[in-house]
Amino acid sequence: MKINSSFLLIICLFLFIACNNKSENQELKSNKKTELVENTKNQLRHLVLFKFNDSVSTDSISIVQKEFSALPDKIPEIRDFEWGIDISVEDLHQDFTHAFLVTFGSVEDRAIYLPHPDHQEFVKMLTPMLEDVMVIDYWASK
Repeated sequence: MKINSSFLLIICLFLFIACNNKSENQELKSNKKTELVENTKNQLRHLVLFKFNDSVSTDSISIVQKEFSALPDKIPEIRDFEWGIDISVEDLHQDFTHAFLVTFGSVEDRAIYLPHPDHQEFVKMLTPMLEDVMVIDYWASK
């Protein structure tokens, strides 16, 4: 049986296109994974939970909230900041009532933040009001 050279050329062209598309799809998937890792890798979360002493007034707690919320304007390494008061119905808070989430773009940014004079001044003001504090740092994942 004799194979027509035009037919052979069409088959080769089809195989080349199919293999090239598969390679492009794999590259797109790889780029999406890389992009996701890069985006999450640049989101270092610093979660801080406070358990205030029973003797601390609500006015003092309001000052803590205000002072902590002012740190992003004073420390440029803070990429994002949010806070809230526990409203869980599960009763698992262990008397930690306030959560603060500080986001950094890198470990180096966090390393600048921790000893920063404005942060240290805040910690000095806050410490006598706390019964306990919990801090968890993690790289954000989606």
